[in-house]
Amino acid sequence: MIRQAIRRVFGIMTETLKRTTSYELLEVPAKKPKLIPMGINEEKAGITQFINPNVVGFSGSLKTLYSDFQVNEIEPNGNVVHLTDMGIDVGPTKKELRMQERAKFREEIAGKTEEEIAEIKAKRWEEKEEEKKAESEESKKHDISDEDREELLKYVTSAELSQIEALFTSGGNMETETTFDDKQQRTELHQLVRRIFDGKLETVTSPENKFRIAIGTKRSRKPRQQQESMHHIDENGMVNYGLGPYKPYLHFTLYKQNRDTMEVANNMAKLLRLNNRFINYAGTKDRRGATCQKFSIHNGKVLRVNGLNKLTKHGFTLGSFSYEDYPLKLGDSNGNQFTIVIRDAQTVDGKGDVEATVSSCFESLKKNGFINYFGMQRFGSFSVSTHEYGKLLLTLNWEEFIEVLLSEQDAVAPASAEARRVWAETRDPEQALAVLPHYFVAETAILKTLRHETQNADKKYSKNAYLKSIQAIPRNLRMMYVHAYQAYVWNRVASKRIELYGMSLVEGDLVFEDSQQVLDEDVAYVNDAKVKALTKEDIESGKYTIFDVILSSAGYKIQYPANETLRNVYIETMAKDGLDPFKMARNIKEFSMTGTYRKLMAQANSLSYNIVKYSDDEKPLIRTDLELLQIKQETNEDVPRLIPNEEGGDKLAVVLQMQLGVSSYATMALREFMRIDTSRYREGLCK
Repeated sequence: MIRQAIRRVFGIMTETLKRTTSYELLEVPAKKPKLIPMGINEEKAGITQFINPNVVGFSGSLKTLYSDFQVNEIEPNGNVVHLTDMGIDVGPTKKELRMQERAKFREEIAGKTEEEIAEIKAKRWEEKEEEKKAESEESKKHDISDEDREELLKYVTSAELSQIEALFTSGGNMETETTFDDKQQRTELHQLVRRIFDGKLETVTSPENKFRIAIGTKRSRKPRQQQESMHHIDENGMVNYGLGPYKPYLHFTLYKQNRDTMEVANNMAKLLRLNNRFINYAGTKDRRGATCQKFSIHNGKVLRVNGLNKLTKHGFTLGSFSYEDYPLKLGDSNGNQFTIVIRDAQTVDGKGDVEATVSSCFESLKKNGFINYFGMQRFGSFSVSTHEYGKLLLTLNWEEFIEVLLSEQDAVAPASAEARRVWAETRDPEQALAVLPHYFVAETAILKTLRHETQNADKKYSKNAYLKSIQAIPRNLRMMYVHAYQAYVWNRVASKRIELYGMSLVEGDLVFEDSQQVLDEDVAYVNDAKVKALTKEDIESGKYTIFDVILSSAGYKIQYPANETLRNVYIETMAKDGLDPFKMARNIKEFSMTGTYRKLMAQANSLSYNIVKYSDDEKPLIRTDLELLQIKQETNEDVPRLIPNEEGGDKLAVVLQMQLGVSSYATMALREFMRIDTSRYREGLCK
């Protein structure tokens, strides 16, 4: 029941926001949902308008199964990232070979007497001894080609070369009579001996610059290709398993299910024993779903990274390896393709024609697009919105920020409730930490800092102590609070802009002078872009549409709309919070908001939908990339992603596919498509 309930919890949250709040989702029953309102509503997040108020919407449940929400990254060249293979085939590991051998032995001795089993064991032992002897004899042989012999004779004499070759039968070591005073020459000879004799010989330079050569240890004699060399060459001459010459960055496709992007990256770093900074990706993807995206690893060895595919418990699969000269970085994508199942689709009154209603909603979304709001996941799921914390940071209210963050609240993550109660009663950081799960990152950072600070008689701290504890929170989490406040103000202005002027252009609207702008890591347009305010002549020229209009997020390096009414929305909204949009610089640099630009409207591209009949909510309606690949490998047939209608199905599901730019939220597209409030309940997009 609990697992089913979690599947119905509405949890489309960006990776950074999840890390900021570190909150667990509230569990609700799956079969008979108890509708529990949580967190702030859309109006408090500044989301109030729809583009076509005449369209009647429909309700439904989202993310019932992981496969119901699929996200595929779109590369800058427009290619949609899919899992097309499950890595390179390097054959069975030593462990797998041992397991195969044991299974074969068990099969061989099944039903045998003790005497027969003893005989079989003796025979196998003899065979292994023969193999070892053969390997030993083989290791004493080493024929070199005429070309290699000629190359060696450029450095050593014929007698010395004969002594080197004799080492394979006589053992021991030898020292050349020839001296090598030139460092470059010594380096070349070291490399030449290592290559020609497959690492079976060890070479060192004596104090007199002569070469000492001996049979290598077992470890040093291991062929380089078996040591996960950057330049693996197999027996057929294939370089790096077909990837070609090694380059500084290993790129690959990551398929994951019910895993955070950052969680997967951290697990990879631990398993590969790498620093997190060597692992890069273009953007984060939803946890509750099945997603595909590109990753890159600096100095990644394909053999090691590919080996992660054997660790299925980690919930991800890797494929499409390639070596490249460049790393991925945040923003290196052109958006995402979404395939979303909305189950139990019903009209608002429960009586209308569902298919006709969905068709009407679809046509409106296709024609008009949607308001490019920052989605509710930007503001958290609990009593205190993330943007409220941002307001406190921007107004320099350090003490209030901490007291609110640690306070008891009506709607809060259950796992943190006990720690909040302890803090309220004792004001003791040590006691609160003892009952607080470590994954509450911000709260843990604060309490760990405060336990080393001095309290006054009222059990409060100095202003500097409060600031120090805030600065102990990881920077990306701190910045998420203030970015949420910027998003709140932007949403307020966007709502008023649509309420007053609708889809019409008005004088003073801002647009980019250059339509091709670069995105930053916060999926908003950079603040140094060149913008202009539309004039009457610009509007009459027909050059611009509502999809060119941009709005500023509050900051000191951006230009606000020239339209006086909209400028006043910024002023009035922020004045209620004790802030001034024209005074966003702070002495503390990270809380000095430069501001960004963001498109007012967004469009869903490559838009399509299907209506599917079904009866069982536990059965998938679409196949994931991994399932499609597995079916292909097993049957050598391509099957569609959409699973055919179930005969006698008494429920309807809508399967929506669309592509969105990196600065757009899928929830806001769904909001416009379904005409529903995405904040009313947290167990799906329900009526």
